[in-house]
Amino acid sequence: MTIPQNPAKPVRIGDADRERVAERIRGALAEGRLTLEEADERQAAAYAARVEADLAELTDDLPAPPPPPAPPLSTQARTRLAVHGAVVAALATLLIIGWATSAAPFFWPAWPMFWLALSLFVHARIARRREARLQPAR
Repeated sequence: MTIPQNPAKPVRIGDADRERVAERIRGALAEGRLTLEEADERQAAAYAARVEADLAELTDDLPAPPPPPAPPLSTQARTRLAVHGAVVAALATLLIIGWATSAAPFFWPAWPMFWLALSLFVHARIARRREARLQPAR
């Protein structure tokens, strides 16, 4: 038999939660979103808060924090992208040399170079997604 949990029951918070909200308030002060007096009041309230609802009231009118930056690519992924980039650069150079030595009236290497650049872009996107998926959850 399970005991139903009361959703209206307040959830207690810890020091890390208080510090996270206080940091957000300091950031809003630095951005000019809060006056010094408002920031002082909110920080005092953040450190005195006991439940989640107390903290939520302090940041309701502030914009959401930016998402964390993407993790850096692994050495192996960076190496693969560097090799791919070097191959693309070498092929583009060969295409331009071929065009310069031909009598073509238009710059025909533009299309192959476009597809080479697109392949490098797609490779980088796939590598980022793969790395993000392999990162442990925080």
